[in-house]
Amino acid sequence: MLHTRSLPSLARPSPLFSFFVKFPFAVHLSNTCRPLLSHCATAHLFTKPILVNAASPCFSMNKVSHHYLSTLCTATRPTHDSHAQLPTNSMLSNKSKKKARYDSPEGVLRKNLDMCSKRGDMVEALQLYNEARRSGVQLSQHHYNVLLYLCSSSAGGLGLDRGFEIFRQMLMDKVVPNEATFTSVARISAAMEDPEMAFDLVQQMKGFGIAPKLRSYGPALFGFCEKGMADRAYEVDSDMGASGLVAEEAELSAILKVSANAKRADKVYEMMHRLRATVRQVSELTAEIIENWFKCDEAAKVGEETWDLSKVREGIVKGGGGWHGQGWLGSGDWSVTRTHMDETGICHSCGEKLVCIDIDPKETENFAVSLTNLACQREVRANFVRFQEWLQQRAPFDAVVDGANVSMNQHNFSFFQLNSVVKKLRQMSPSKRLPLIILHKNRVTGGPAQQLNNKKLIEIWKKSGALYVTPPGSNDDWYWLYAAVTCKCLLVTNDEMRDHLFQLLGTSFFPRWKEKHQVRLSFSSECGPTLHMPPPYSNVLQESERGSWHVPTITGDDVESPRQWLCALRARNKSLHHI
Repeated sequence: MLHTRSLPSLARPSPLFSFFVKFPFAVHLSNTCRPLLSHCATAHLFTKPILVNAASPCFSMNKVSHHYLSTLCTATRPTHDSHAQLPTNSMLSNKSKKKARYDSPEGVLRKNLDMCSKRGDMVEALQLYNEARRSGVQLSQHHYNVLLYLCSSSAGGLGLDRGFEIFRQMLMDKVVPNEATFTSVARISAAMEDPEMAFDLVQQMKGFGIAPKLRSYGPALFGFCEKGMADRAYEVDSDMGASGLVAEEAELSAILKVSANAKRADKVYEMMHRLRATVRQVSELTAEIIENWFKCDEAAKVGEETWDLSKVREGIVKGGGGWHGQGWLGSGDWSVTRTHMDETGICHSCGEKLVCIDIDPKETENFAVSLTNLACQREVRANFVRFQEWLQQRAPFDAVVDGANVSMNQHNFSFFQLNSVVKKLRQMSPSKRLPLIILHKNRVTGGPAQQLNNKKLIEIWKKSGALYVTPPGSNDDWYWLYAAVTCKCLLVTNDEMRDHLFQLLGTSFFPRWKEKHQVRLSFSSECGPTLHMPPPYSNVLQESERGSWHVPTITGDDVESPRQWLCALRARNKSLHHI
């Protein structure tokens, strides 16, 4: 078994050396070398034994003192950068300079390491690294980060051992690490089953003035959870919150599992509500963790036999519906089943009706402002402002149609199909007004749009103020989404709105809005278009006033396959007493 020791943290850490490094063997600098170190700017760093890997080609036992002296005493050594040794002749063209960078030893190394990264080839990357060290090639931050990433992704011990060595060399070469650097080394620490070091690396990162990301905390959090160290996992979770980060399903699921195993019913309850607020519908893995919790003995033991129903109902009103937050209600074994909801939101298993959770109107206004700001950044501002002005004059609409999406029939653009949907929406409209149709300019000037009947149709829509044509180079998505949010109306599209554009919105409001406003479409030659309206209930974890739980999964949720739910209620629920 690999024996490791670590350096103690320093009272005044240098910005490049404040790191806990683990290596198998400790090599003390000889006393004869210490006077020389006193002349070095960084001599105060080595008040404790230096720990190195005796097996490393870069840290041989008999050369370690010389290696450190030559590194530390070269006060004028420049910060390494892949461009540092490139030609600087001002007469070179930009093209020539670029080619020189590409063909330089540093550039060739970067290209080869990037190829190793794509292939996941750590062995070749380490060979390239060893050769670069022998040849005196100066490695940049990017070089080191690729190497550390590959070492952190390796399954064997070689990558882990070499990863620590490479990070140590990076610091000695005075190459400034970034978030990706620390995250890779934290992953190496976690793979060495040392979540404590992984968590310490996050603190070291903050000491460098680098803001950690959610992935930076992952190695420590998951490491503590896997070891069953619940209290330490809660500390990491708290630190994430202090850094302004919001845990996602993977993190919440891990904390939920370690809490259940530790019989921390209070934390299980907290994680259930955080999943409700952040994730809404859970993966199969999380659903299994929740299911196992409700089936365990501890879940049967916790809960209030009697409770103040008025406080529970007050909590439901304050929360907007669907939860009360008053803790586990009832006692005794739970009955847990996989089930579905009918069209009205009644559970097929227990007969309880789910609720539709309100959306704060102020949230909608704020979301519209955020959407405008993003659209103006991504679109030509004048184009989007022109659309806003146009919409303001003609709004409100009862529905907005994503024309390009609705018109697609077996990969062909069909004005007939689009018109069928428009007619149906008009019939459903309380005002009998045409919906707003968003189409790109290419769709109304070329192809099927040139057919006589389609030309007439387009003119009718234009004269009715029901068609907006987006300009060349624009993205229709911004336009139809903004129109639907602003008009607080239905949005007809089969677009799942999961791509990069919608991820930019970065808000928990969007999935809630989408759930209440998106109308999906199916089409058959016999029946024409069928509009699938938003459900009259919310697809989110719900906690009822009688203590039961309904947990939606991501399994299903399309026109042909209903969403699968987890239903959990006390087996003796009917005999409960309320105050």
